[in-house]
Amino acid sequence: MLRQYELVERVKSYDPDADEAMINRAYVFSVQKHGSQKRASGDPYFSHPIEVAGILTDLYLDDQTIVTALLHDTIEDTLVTYEEIESAFGRDVARLVDGVTKLSKIEAQSENERAAENLRKFLLAMSDDIRVLLVKLADRLHNMRTLHFIKNPDKRKRIAKETMDIYAPLAERIGMYDFMREMQLLAFRELEPEAYDSITKRLEQLKEGGEDKVARIAAGLQLLLGSNDVRVTVSGREKHPFSIWKKMQERHISFEQLTDVMAFRVITESTEECYHALGVIHQKFKMVPGRFKDYISTPKRNGYRSIHTTVIHDENARIEIQIRSKDMHHNSEFGLAAHWAYKQSTHGSEKKPDAQAAWLRDLVEILEQSQDADELLEHTRMAMYQDRIFAFSPKGELHQLPKGSTPVDFAYAVHTRLGNQTVGAKVNGRVVPLRTRLENGDQVEILKSDGQEPQPGWLTFVGTGKARAAIRRHIRNKQRGEQIALGEKLYEEIASRLPVEIGEKGMNAGLKRLKLEDRAALMIAIATHRVTDAEVMEALIPGSTTAEGSEEAHPRQHEAVSIRGLTPGIAYVLGECCHPVPGDRIVGLRRVGVPIEVHTIDCKMLENSQDADWVDLDWDAKSKGGTARLSIIVKNQPGALASVANIFGANKANILNLQLVNREGPFHTDIIDLEVSDAQHLMRIISALRSLDIVVQADRV
Repeated sequence: MLRQYELVERVKSYDPDADEAMINRAYVFSVQKHGSQKRASGDPYFSHPIEVAGILTDLYLDDQTIVTALLHDTIEDTLVTYEEIESAFGRDVARLVDGVTKLSKIEAQSENERAAENLRKFLLAMSDDIRVLLVKLADRLHNMRTLHFIKNPDKRKRIAKETMDIYAPLAERIGMYDFMREMQLLAFRELEPEAYDSITKRLEQLKEGGEDKVARIAAGLQLLLGSNDVRVTVSGREKHPFSIWKKMQERHISFEQLTDVMAFRVITESTEECYHALGVIHQKFKMVPGRFKDYISTPKRNGYRSIHTTVIHDENARIEIQIRSKDMHHNSEFGLAAHWAYKQSTHGSEKKPDAQAAWLRDLVEILEQSQDADELLEHTRMAMYQDRIFAFSPKGELHQLPKGSTPVDFAYAVHTRLGNQTVGAKVNGRVVPLRTRLENGDQVEILKSDGQEPQPGWLTFVGTGKARAAIRRHIRNKQRGEQIALGEKLYEEIASRLPVEIGEKGMNAGLKRLKLEDRAALMIAIATHRVTDAEVMEALIPGSTTAEGSEEAHPRQHEAVSIRGLTPGIAYVLGECCHPVPGDRIVGLRRVGVPIEVHTIDCKMLENSQDADWVDLDWDAKSKGGTARLSIIVKNQPGALASVANIFGANKANILNLQLVNREGPFHTDIIDLEVSDAQHLMRIISALRSLDIVVQADRV
């Protein structure tokens, strides 16, 4: 454990202007407040915050961050209050401590909810000041170093899994690879102890079999590059056990089949020398195809810059080589922490992450739009884990996206409003479907319209958490609005069956009896059938439905309810069995918690729907457009389908789907989904089809 003067000396060594008195006060404050508390290891509890502070001095962080590390557990684990810390150490430190404070006391129904709620609050605090993240990662790293002292194996596994799922990817995304590797190694040791032991033993055996192999290759690379006038420092190591295990799992191979267990770093003086070194290495050794990555010209989203290549070295050994400058190496080890520290030294008061940490802002936007715990974890994991591609706007702006992203994801990455208004896209100058997967280097132009809005179908192909969260949020808002609108229409019909008109006083009394908050809640309950017509009538006018057996006591629906202005799939769904279109006589089936199902009045499915509440519906005169399904038996001869298509084209009907379902002798049967304006439009098309010699039969399904 670091002593008080050692901690102060560490901070003063890189920041001579640090507030020595504040660090001393915080050290003593932490020791006093944690008092006799013990950790699972038996050590005094205050040793933990002191070690966390020590970890952060390796990142050259400022005095406020070091003080925050010393105090980060005091609010949760002692009687110290936020106000007490603010009074003793200032508002900035108090805010940082509050942001880092562990949230284990939150009661939740499931582990997912607990983890998600912790992550939600943590990200919100982190978005305000990146130092919160740096302290939290150091806190988690030290906890992982002492994880083996916890006696409960289930608790150890839960902490290790949380570290692997959330904290290691967070460290990676801000470029803190040393933190990431150590967290993964410690979590791996806990989660897969047999695999960990096996791989570490194999690595030890390799060292015993050829102790100087790594050193010998490193020295050879140093000599090769030096003789070609490249100023470099070369170091080598066996690969990380977790990295080896992951490759074994992905490739389904054994340890003996791995050919690139060794990795080497070539540190140059400048960017130019990185490419010079690469040329020398590729001239000397054969490169392994598909294993070259230039992260200098196209850095990772976390700011990581380096050249990666794998070559066939002497003795037929495949070795991985990373080439980077000294500055790049410093940033790759400490990531955003190094970048933040640099900004402090050059810009003084600047304390916000810049474009290098743009993904943090994406995560914050996601957590604001996520409705529940599972959704939040799904989105944040999507944002943190997936491999990334680079795509360009027409103006040449670079955007990084997860592999598998579509133009819709690109639009949301630019701006949420642009994503919401997307109607089409051009990729490399060519119009493509919105579900097209983008490739590295694509230039993407988004076509938009002010009248457009996100479509539910987009959720089936978008690849980013930000896009998925924005689409779901819009659909939820629209669904609520349309449920209220539908509920209002249904309520008007219900109210028309009451003996007297209902005023504000009667409405408030009815809401109270139904235990609903407001009128909007009542309309949603009516639309989703959480309350029946009779329950609404009884709540508004008690006794209006009590005359058992009397027809007047249960008045029937007076008039059809119009569904004009509502969106299919949101407030109601069209039956897949009968494919109703405007002009058809329709009826709605209202079940609890789901949109109303709309069927034609002669649909066979209605016979088996006695469990639902039937609602007489009407398209309204202004309703336009629908999808009808036709079954056509056609002679199997050249040009037959072309003749059918000509009928559709002449009648301005759009084919949405065509399927050959049966071929028997000289005939074949096709099922066609057709976009028509109304029932009359459909009948004109069917009549035209029946007039063709090649059409044996044409019917609506």
